[in-house]
Amino acid sequence: MDAHCIVVRKPAGLLCVPGRGADKQDCLAARVQVLHADALVVHRLDMATSGLWLMARGPEAQRRLSRAFAEREVGKRYCAVVAGRLAAPDSADGWGLIDLPLAADWPNRPRRIIDAERGKPSQTRWRVLGEPAGGQTTRLELEPITGRSHQLRVHLLALGHPILGDALYAPPEVAAAAPRLLLHASALRFAHPSSGAPLALADPPPF
Repeated sequence: MDAHCIVVRKPAGLLCVPGRGADKQDCLAARVQVLHADALVVHRLDMATSGLWLMARGPEAQRRLSRAFAEREVGKRYCAVVAGRLAAPDSADGWGLIDLPLAADWPNRPRRIIDAERGKPSQTRWRVLGEPAGGQTTRLELEPITGRSHQLRVHLLALGHPILGDALYAPPEVAAAAPRLLLHASALRFAHPSSGAPLALADPPPF
């Protein structure tokens, strides 16, 4: 944290911004703003996701950081544990690419679906980090190239390996396999909104 930006660790189960209804007003942004009234939102994480979350301090920093996100100048990495054994991709660098367009599933909001006709271009890079004990799951590192809502969750479901604890997308037995969604925003790389100096932050997953 400094005079221009704040990075906080978001816990799973807490909204980033207020939702609809009186019972959804408690959120991470409001908690940070109690301590720093000039803190402003520049991006979001799903309620069920934990990890690093960036806020701007003041409208000028917000404008610069929001533009950096929009122009894909912010590097984001996530860690996830998915159902089943997923073999490493056959590529020189060990990374694979999921390139599937996403659209809102209007009859079942807030769910998203793969939709070749109406969907927006959506790309996720992934690589295998290992197999946790038991051998029936796979730990992955994920890098979203685009930033669509629920992108990582829907892309991994489409790959046939839903994220453990995903109550919205995973089959019941996979959703029940963990007490929370096993998805964590583990790294952020961005240029400081005032100095332009490169910043790299990491937060290992709690699972």
